[in-house]
Amino acid sequence: MATTYKCHVGIGKKVEGEALVADDNFSARYDLNRIEGVFSRPQHKLYGQQYNGKILVLNTAKGGVASAWMLHEMASRNICPKAIIFNSANTILAQGAALAEMSMVDRFEDGDVTTLFRTGDTLQVDPEAGTVTITNR
Repeated sequence: MATTYKCHVGIGKKVEGEALVADDNFSARYDLNRIEGVFSRPQHKLYGQQYNGKILVLNTAKGGVASAWMLHEMASRNICPKAIIFNSANTILAQGAALAEMSMVDRFEDGDVTTLFRTGDTLQVDPEAGTVTITNR
């Protein structure tokens, strides 16, 4: 049975994929190896995990302009997440997601995304509708 959660209208197209979840923050600049497609900062809770083609579910975005343009650079090489789901995103990363044509949503009505979703869940992210649906748990 599918479960749908409502969020703020987001950026990008509707996508479906496997969730990779952590109660941690996110910086495309400092947390990722953008060549190998893995989390590379040892202190990150997803250290060593493959992010390419996943739907990342994290607490909040951190970092500035460099983190935003790195999303575009990752997308141009097809080594990037399908979407990013946050409790809250900053405007700079939202601009980066738009530039990268990467789906991104935040501000959920039902609580903390790092507890609503689990690693391995199949999620359908619909930024235009402002919804995320667990299609398989």
